[in-house]
Amino acid sequence: MLLYILGVAVVVVGLALSIGLHEIGHLVPAKLFGVKVTQYMIGFGPTLWSKRKGETEYGVKAIPMGGYISMIGMFPPSNDGAARPNSTGFFNQLVQEGEPVKKPSALGTLVDDARQASADTIGEGEDHRAFYKLPVFKRIIIMLGGPFMNLLIAVVLFGVLLMGFGSTQASTTVGSVSACVLPATSDRQTCADGDEAAPGAAAGLEPGDRLVSIDGTEITSWEQSTAIIRESSGTPLQVIVERDGAEQTLVITPKLTERYVTDDANQIITDAGGDPQTVEVGFVGIGPAGELVQQPVTAVLPAVGENISGVFHMILNLPQRLIDVANAAFGPGERDPNGPISVVGVGRVAGEIASIDTIPLQTKAASLIGLLASLNIALFVFNLVPLMPLDGGHVAGALWEGIRRWFAKLFKRRDPGPVDTAKLMPLTFAVVVVLGGMSLLLIYADIVKPVNLFG
Repeated sequence: MLLYILGVAVVVVGLALSIGLHEIGHLVPAKLFGVKVTQYMIGFGPTLWSKRKGETEYGVKAIPMGGYISMIGMFPPSNDGAARPNSTGFFNQLVQEGEPVKKPSALGTLVDDARQASADTIGEGEDHRAFYKLPVFKRIIIMLGGPFMNLLIAVVLFGVLLMGFGSTQASTTVGSVSACVLPATSDRQTCADGDEAAPGAAAGLEPGDRLVSIDGTEITSWEQSTAIIRESSGTPLQVIVERDGAEQTLVITPKLTERYVTDDANQIITDAGGDPQTVEVGFVGIGPAGELVQQPVTAVLPAVGENISGVFHMILNLPQRLIDVANAAFGPGERDPNGPISVVGVGRVAGEIASIDTIPLQTKAASLIGLLASLNIALFVFNLVPLMPLDGGHVAGALWEGIRRWFAKLFKRRDPGPVDTAKLMPLTFAVVVVLGGMSLLLIYADIVKPVNLFG
């Protein structure tokens, strides 16, 4: 239990630091460009601790589910030419702390509320420090500072993981031995009485045996042993293994069985009709044990890119994935281990990793670092979605403003001025509601039907 709590604590602290650094990615360029920042907060809800330094209040709030900085003048001025402070946080864009909450009678009221009370919140002579008055490229730098801070954290963590610990690769040590022979197309995944014993188990192979040679060929990789076995169905093979420091010789005859055809990415190849392709190959019924192999620095960025691609594709298919989560949470189905999970789910995974007795401490540490690296990749990609109140929404607004002004200058038209992003408040409110509903669904699913990564 103590190890479980420790694993959860590692992720909570790591996530809080990632959020804090994300907001520093906004804070530093905002201050460098002269924007007045009134608050830097980690979390939402009631303030647990805060301290004012200069014109900025720094603090921690009760709900560690995000963070924000409050900048004055994120929206263009209202008709009277004044501006109001705003925030990089989700809900703080809708209601500022300390301001009265008004119940809108229509969606348009959200737009009006986003522009009101600017004279009371912007000090005299501070209009020039408003966010919306910055050049487009400076606003983009400020809003991208947070996501790219998460990207930088992920690169560092993947560097520590791959170069310091290594990546898990198949070793020449046997990790598992099947008890029986089941074709790939079988509906069963467990052995039953009367099933033929797998050749490896029948010959006496045991988990922990290291393959030394097969029929006189020295084995230096698991792929090499697999290739020999697949081509040797019905042929007795003399297999030398190392067990408890001593070599033993076993005779194994691979059985001919059906296996799926896969591509380089280990994805099953289908025929023209969409049916999985199969091939008959030699089968022994053994699987490799993983081992950590240190990687060169050149492996870091490809690993980051692969994770970015994975998160990007998950977001593209998010509606269907959420439907699958709902079906699993409210039905008899199992969760997809590669599907989306909430912070609660991440904490459970971290706790389970830390509490498993059968894996070494080094592997536990590497797994937790990899988990935090993947979390930062998720924060990076998710915040780039071009919808307010996400950072990508503000970037999209600034880019649209730049495009409008460029065309106006090109055709010698009047400067159209800043884009009135306050008009997007109804959409912003809808996005917040959707994000809140998605979070509640994932949290519920992670409580009642958690992802099972460890069998």
